Amino acid sequence: MPEGNAPFSQTEYDRRIALTRTAMSEAGLDALFVTDPSNQAWLTGYDGWSFYVHQGVLLRMEGEPMWWGRFMDSMGALRTCWMSEANIFGYADSYVQSTVRHPMQELAARLKDMGLESAKIGVEMENYYYSAKAHQVFVTEMPNATFADVTALVNWQRLIKSHEEIAFIRKAARISERVIETAIDRAAPGVRKNDVVADIMHAGITGVDDIWGDYPAIVPLTPSGLDATAAHLTWNGDPMREGEATFFELSGCYRRYHAPLCRTVFLGTPPKEMLDAEAAQIEGIEAALNAARAGNRTRDIAQALVDVLQKHGIYREGRCGYPIGLSYPPDWGERTASLRVEDETILQPGMTFHFMPALWMDTWGLETTETILITDSGPAEALCNVERKLFVKD
Repeated sequence: MPEGNAPFSQTEYDRRIALTRTAMSEAGLDALFVTDPSNQAWLTGYDGWSFYVHQGVLLRMEGEPMWWGRFMDSMGALRTCWMSEANIFGYADSYVQSTVRHPMQELAARLKDMGLESAKIGVEMENYYYSAKAHQVFVTEMPNATFADVTALVNWQRLIKSHEEIAFIRKAARISERVIETAIDRAAPGVRKNDVVADIMHAGITGVDDIWGDYPAIVPLTPSGLDATAAHLTWNGDPMREGEATFFELSGCYRRYHAPLCRTVFLGTPPKEMLDAEAAQIEGIEAALNAARAGNRTRDIAQALVDVLQKHGIYREGRCGYPIGLSYPPDWGERTASLRVEDETILQPGMTFHFMPALWMDTWGLETTETILITDSGPAEALCNVERKLFVKD
């Protein structure tokens, strides 16, 4: 079994390393420096709220990965990573937010000592956690090395989930059901939105039975009325009001694995146009799930939805979903394939998506979504079990 408290078997980590090294070989890399905390966790098990400082995982074509970060966080790496202590490194606190030195200078010195001074090194350029300054210093400190942008190289290896991962996502789905049910139960005229969100977050962390809850990569999105015409607003202290719809975009999280789920609540009597849109949306979801079959393409899911909505006079642009699984803030998506009409990714068993056919109209928003699993045969499986409808509290 892995060292420390890594959540998966050694066989699972070996599988991940092998997949990544195959992709590295195809890219002609000698080493890969991974800064995305989701990719770090996927490769090594590292789990800590330390991604606000410079840290990462170095993977070469042989041997264990190397975790590198702030010294105080190396203690967390010892507790959560599967590698031996010899492959966990920490830099001094004098590098943190210094104006005279940078952590990448320390990393570059280590790589030179490892014989990588002239290596071809892959880095994640389009990433929340790898700054322009970090790259500038890295390149400057290693003038004989060659750097390649391999953004999402590891992300693409994560697209097909193992049986161990799917088991975690199913546990997250049980928590997602609980948090959505909590939101629907608590929604009522006069109830402050922040109080509803407090109960949602309590339910998410409490979890279900022996499935404990982790913090989700996105905070609860809970806009009402005109605010719900926007996709990504959070909450405030205003009371919920009769005559308004509120969508709840939430996810349970178990050991960093997510199963996003959205439902919408209307307080009072919904307008006919919203009820008509609900019927079209639900019909579109059924058609899209039927198209979400192994061997089809991601575009087939999107096209099935678009065709139904257009039949009902609703024209929706943009993607309607994305892969999900292991993630850290600020996003629970994996940033690879997209469910949109121009995406040609072939669907394979084990892929998991947040299918997100939300409608944001001029005066209201309507979100009814599912986390789906591509199966060996037949349509996709919706992993959460919450009635698919507009919830009306009259």
